[in-house]
Amino acid sequence: MKQDREPSRGRRKLMLVPAQAVYYVVFFETRYDSLDDALAKAPDVIVRHRARANELHAQGSVLLAGAFLGQLSEKLTTMAVCATREAAEVFAKGDPFVLNDMVST
Repeated sequence: MKQDREPSRGRRKLMLVPAQAVYYVVFFETRYDSLDDALAKAPDVIVRHRARANELHAQGSVLLAGAFLGQLSEKLTTMAVCATREAAEVFAKGDPFVLNDMVST
């Protein structure tokens, strides 16, 4: 059961989802050294990637998404946690990073 809470001070709405036994994770290693590197080289793709992740989150198929660096020697990675396998496949196949050959894994 989803419940939306009103955002406070410009924060996004919090979506509460019921616990489930299995979550599906989409994990991409990009071809960029950092988020700043990706923003400098492909800002329009980053904007589309974020907008799409936010849209899928609002629909409830993406529960959580974000970018991070594991180690300074590693490339920028992104991850999305999805409610179903189908949602994970939709996220991966239509992601602007994938469509624009910005991922290595």
